[in-house]
Amino acid sequence: MKVLIVLTSHSDLGNTGEKTGFWVEEFAAPYYVMADAGVELTIASPKGGQPPIDPKSDAPDAQTPATERFKKDEALKTKLAHSEKLSEINEANYDAVFYPGGHGPLWDLAEDKISIALIEAFYKNNKPVAFVCHAPGALVNVKAPNGDPLVKGKQVTGFSNSEEEAVQLTHVVPFLLEDEMKKLGGTYSKGADWGSYVKKDGLLITGQNPGSSEEAAKLLLETLKAGK
Repeated sequence: MKVLIVLTSHSDLGNTGEKTGFWVEEFAAPYYVMADAGVELTIASPKGGQPPIDPKSDAPDAQTPATERFKKDEALKTKLAHSEKLSEINEANYDAVFYPGGHGPLWDLAEDKISIALIEAFYKNNKPVAFVCHAPGALVNVKAPNGDPLVKGKQVTGFSNSEEEAVQLTHVVPFLLEDEMKKLGGTYSKGADWGSYVKKDGLLITGQNPGSSEEAAKLLLETLKAGK
């Protein structure tokens, strides 16, 4: 099985002067869940090369067994530093796609036409698409084959308003993910802040926060195996 992992290339946290990017746990945990299951993984990002890491996800209190493993994994760090350009990716070469979060995707992947077309192609060709934390923001401009927003009428989750409030970025982000999902007609639900909470609706898998990343990857694997 081959799975594509798409990371953000956006590093500026609005106008705060601080940095953002992808959240290490949301990349590392799913990567190892899938790699350990024998999945062949490709990493891509809009600009290619080294995707920016959110510095907060490198903080001591954000560490998990998966991030500790990543820190010692020189081969994966090298692979990450040479992520492929999204524009050079062909959906036909993969069985599914996984989007880790961090705040970055709200700025670039939400608007990226190549990413939008890629998600639409995966979905149209009956391939699972999975997103965790802020990565469901990459879905806001994605359409279903019938022209409706892809999330319309579907069970979805993603970083909640209360979690955004807790990290004090409610007025920094370009949009609040929970509000946007509801606005697009998604049936949004959430679990406890920071707890693992994942929704699956057909081929669409969404996880609420960093703590949901491993479960989202496991669900993606199950969905792939069920489809084989």
